[in-house]
Amino acid sequence: MTLNELPEIKIVRHARAKNLRLRVEPTQIRLTAPVLCSKRKIQNFIDQSEQWLIQTWQKQQEKIIQIDKTLPNELQLFNLDQSVLITYQSQKHCFIFDDQNLKLLISDRQPEQYLKAFVIAYAKQHLPLYLEEVSLKSSLSFGKCSIRQPKTRWGSCTSKHDIMLNSGLVLFPKHIARYVCVHELAHTKHFDHSPHFWAEVHKHDANFQQHRKILKSSPMSYWWYSS
Repeated sequence: MTLNELPEIKIVRHARAKNLRLRVEPTQIRLTAPVLCSKRKIQNFIDQSEQWLIQTWQKQQEKIIQIDKTLPNELQLFNLDQSVLITYQSQKHCFIFDDQNLKLLISDRQPEQYLKAFVIAYAKQHLPLYLEEVSLKSSLSFGKCSIRQPKTRWGSCTSKHDIMLNSGLVLFPKHIARYVCVHELAHTKHFDHSPHFWAEVHKHDANFQQHRKILKSSPMSYWWYSS
């Protein structure tokens, strides 16, 4: 395999980026670059990373092949003690959620997409409320909360203290979702990743390093990447 056989590398220029950074994902390759970085420097960096890029991309593709593509019969959501039981059937609605009996009915027309649609809807309903709860307990206030599905970030915080949370967080245990909330709320005091920032995170989540590792090493189910 050569560089030409790899998918087109998506180049993202970021104001806070100080160095060039490559990230290989199951469906794409991203390169983050400083705003003023020249095209020649970017191309040289890609050329120098050729062997690593090819090897890493091939490993990602092997993982995809090995992934179990069986749809789940239940979902464990971050704020529920019991799992939600799932039934796939022919029905008019994309999904129907019985929150009293914790039963979820998914249309079998496009089950992967409708399962993801349910998770997004659930996240939009519950994650902002949970962020507000963590905000009150930590005495770290924020502006607005939005719920999105970025491929490379679990959360973000703007200079106006508006926080974005990834809807996929509802599929993790509550202490993992809480870590992301604490992380973004800490940015309202320290808009960087300085020692002062991590000290603020540690103040509200003593086990944040363990939670961070779990978040980074836990792959999402294949259906989450359905369009």
